[in-house]
Amino acid sequence: MTEYKFTALRERPELKLTAARWFCSKWGVSEKAYLECMEEYLGRRTEYGWYLCLAGEEIAGGLGVIGNDFHERRDLSPNVCAVYTEERHRGRGIAGRLLGMVVEDMREKGISPLYLLTDDELLGFYERYG
Repeated sequence: MTEYKFTALRERPELKLTAARWFCSKWGVSEKAYLECMEEYLGRRTEYGWYLCLAGEEIAGGLGVIGNDFHERRDLSPNVCAVYTEERHRGRGIAGRLLGMVVEDMREKGISPLYLLTDDELLGFYERYG
C-alpha cells in the first residue's frame, strides 16, 4: 500500500520547479505562471498557498489557492485552483484531504471563505467538502 505525505510547498520549497512543471502538465497553464504564484507564496508576499500529496518523491496530487481562477467574478476571491490527483492514485481520498488541508490552513490565517470554479459534473464531489 502506498504511503502518502501531505505538505504545503513552504515545507518543501525545493519542490517548487517540480510542482510548477507538474501543474503545467495537468492544466496547460504556463510553468512561468505557476512559478510566479509559488514564488509569491514562498516569499511570504501572499498567504495563498500550494499543497501537495507525495507518494515517495512523486507528486500524486495537488492544488493551489490564487486570487482569481480565470473568471469574471472578481468579488469571489480567493479561489482554490488546479485540483488534480494522478489517475493511478484516485479513489484514496487524496483530493478530499488536500481540500480539508487548504480550508483549515486558510481559516487559521483568517482567509475565509474560499471559492472554487468547476464543471457541473464535479459539483457533487466538491459539495461533499463544503
